[in-house]
Formats: sequence, C-alpha cells, structure tokens
Amino acid sequence: MVTLTYLTDLDRADAVLPDHLAWVDRQYADGVFLASGRRVPRTGGVILAAGLDRAELDRRLATDPFAEQGIAAYEVVEFIAGRVAEGLEPMREG
Repeated sequence: MVTLTYLTDLDRADAVLPDHLAWVDRQYADGVFLASGRRVPRTGGVILAAGLDRAELDRRLATDPFAEQGIAAYEVVEFIAGRVAEGLEPMREG
C-alpha cells in the first residue's frame, strides 16, 4: 500500500494532475496497480499495488510526475495479504 501526501497546495497538484493520472493509467496497464484514489480529506492519495518487488515499486514511484516535481511524498507499507476479496487474488501470497 502506498500513501501519497501533498507537499504543495492543491492548485499546484491540480496543475500536474493530468500527467499524474496518465502515469497512473500506465501502472494499471502494466498490471501493477489494483486500486487508487484520493484521500479524504484531500491531502494526497492511496494506491494498492501488487506483483512487483519493493525496488521496482520505488523505481516506478520515482517516475510519477508528482514525485519528479516535488508535489507529493510517498510512504510504502508492505504487507502479506493472507486473505483477499474476490477479484483481488493478485494481492494474495502463499
């Protein structure tokens, strides 16, 4: 699980949002992202990712326009999903 926290005001984040969303779309197309969306209140976002190791996830996060332009900070919480809902089987390990 990845949490993004904005480091700038929302106007700056909104200006880069189309590029960020194009980057998000590429991660879905690669099969890496399972879910994503805004935090409530809107202080950043949350991403569920699976099927890659931590180094590859970090590499991908570094290519996010939000990261490249210093708009968001990222925190990765790694966990082993022993149980998942139907449709989220790619997250389950073991």
